[in-house]
Amino acid sequence: MCDQAQGIRNLVSQKSVTIPRVLAVASGKGGVGKTNISINLALTLINNNQTVALLDADLGLANADLVLGVYPQYTLLDILTGNKELGDIIVDGPLGLKIIAGSSGVYELANIDQLTLSRFISMAVHLNQDLDFLIIDTSAGLSRNVIALTMAVDEVLVVATSEPSSIADAYGLIKTILQRDPDKEIIVIGNMVRSPNEGMLIWQKINIMTTRFLQREVKYAGCVLYDQKVAAAVQKQQAFVLAYPGSSASRSIQQLAVNLLQQDYLWANSSDESEPMV
Repeated sequence: MCDQAQGIRNLVSQKSVTIPRVLAVASGKGGVGKTNISINLALTLINNNQTVALLDADLGLANADLVLGVYPQYTLLDILTGNKELGDIIVDGPLGLKIIAGSSGVYELANIDQLTLSRFISMAVHLNQDLDFLIIDTSAGLSRNVIALTMAVDEVLVVATSEPSSIADAYGLIKTILQRDPDKEIIVIGNMVRSPNEGMLIWQKINIMTTRFLQREVKYAGCVLYDQKVAAAVQKQQAFVLAYPGSSASRSIQQLAVNLLQQDYLWANSSDESEPMV
């Protein structure tokens, strides 16, 4: 798998200035809001004059299209079975977001072989030379598919909440990624936090562990505040940045997008060197 993943990553590293910046959004466990981050970040980047595609690569349990109230005729399953090309299944979402939908409850996608996944990622990274960003919403956890996808991109956004299990699982994911590629760019995002300080504490705890045990610092792009409007937007099958643009979550994601655009991150030398409470 490592040799194939390296070949995929080379495809991304060979991109010219017209090939999109490819971000994989991942999490060590489910339920931390990874898909909501992916969708709303994509739309906020569009509001910042970027052209963006969202690839729902939660293979077997995809739901980004449902969150947005979009019902595509074709999905990744049609590509992986050879019935369609990647360009055939792209649908337009809100604000012109390009959506590549996955399929939910499909065994073949959840257990895809490495060669087929490699072919698919190769198509995805060369999706459209007019794109500024390709955001890949991966599955939660440490599946073979998740690791292959994270190996294929330059930047991995790891979403975590303040729950000790979320922090521990985020570290486990980061450890697995860095064991395969010690130079991988890892960027932590805190989600559903009560304050900016709580978001920073999530990063500090993770960063202390990666520095101590993996000899690697990870970056921090910011956090999204807990907001009841997020759940309300999901019920309406809308992105919260569109349904409630003035909400605290929407303001948070706007700052997060700016930080990513400017690559303005915090580093370990800003962190508290106390023992991580996980």
